[in-house]
Amino acid sequence: MKSEIQNNAPQSAIYGLGVIGAAVYFISSSTGFLMGVVGLLKALVWPAFLVYELLKLVYS
Repeated sequence: MKSEIQNNAPQSAIYGLGVIGAAVYFISSSTGFLMGVVGLLKALVWPAFLVYELLKLVYS
């Protein structure tokens, strides 16, 4: 169990930094409190947005 946690630590750190960066981006571009909350929720699923945009770019 300990080696499994240790092997996944770098990926978790990168994802965590990505969530923080996405939260700053989405919240800073929000126009109100409710849009800030939506921005925070978007920050948690930012990889889905990234993959969607990449696939849209590749297949269009």
